[in-house]
Amino acid sequence: MSAPEDPAEPTTHASPAPRGRGRPVRRGGADGPGTRELILASARGEFAERGYDKASVRAIARGAGVDAALVHHYFGTKEQVFAAAVEGALAPALAVPDLIEGAAPGEVGEAVTRTFLGMWEDHGTREPVLAIVRSAVNNERAAAVFRELLSRHLVARVAAGLEEADARLRVNLAAAQLVGTAILRYVIRLEPLASEPVSAVIGRLAPVVQQHLTGPAPHEGTREGAGTAPGGDAGAASRGGFVQDPDSVSGS
Repeated sequence: MSAPEDPAEPTTHASPAPRGRGRPVRRGGADGPGTRELILASARGEFAERGYDKASVRAIARGAGVDAALVHHYFGTKEQVFAAAVEGALAPALAVPDLIEGAAPGEVGEAVTRTFLGMWEDHGTREPVLAIVRSAVNNERAAAVFRELLSRHLVARVAAGLEEADARLRVNLAAAQLVGTAILRYVIRLEPLASEPVSAVIGRLAPVVQQHLTGPAPHEGTREGAGTAPGGDAGAASRGGFVQDPDSVSGS
């Protein structure tokens, strides 16, 4: 006859103890080094497809195959997830300040333009940027996150490397030139800009960006002489919109 079961060792399996408030676990396996990247990839997809307003932490978690608690663990709120997605998508552009430091003064415009358009030429980096831009255009909170990131990590750092007093305005104008070109070429696909070889676009755009960043400001040209253009041609000054010589005006 078999011995009676020890009452201290029940035959039924005890349910696992509830998980505490520590680190959440990933579904289908332990949390690993690739989890953060999976969440960011899912977030970019959600923001691209649904926009900032309709995207949710739950949907981002579902797309990454993790618990929503794990999204909160890594990033916090939806706004913070969006900020991390923006920073990741704009990584090539955010490297521009370091690029400028290593470039010769006369080659800054070309280096910046080539890097920026190169980011848009690459389909792998273009789509995440488009997703972020669409969200920022349609939602003020997303736009604020986007604006803060650009101001702190790009505009401020590039401006700090310029000697001119209006450095931040110069960087803003260069950025407007680049972003405007990218929107027309890659989003709106305005012809013939959309079909122009990227090398030709860089060749035309780089000098303009260089002028914004390091060239003389327009008011500096008007003060070089009363009615004389920077090249010394008073007639060219008048034709180019510079202040005319008072004597020539009064004598007419």
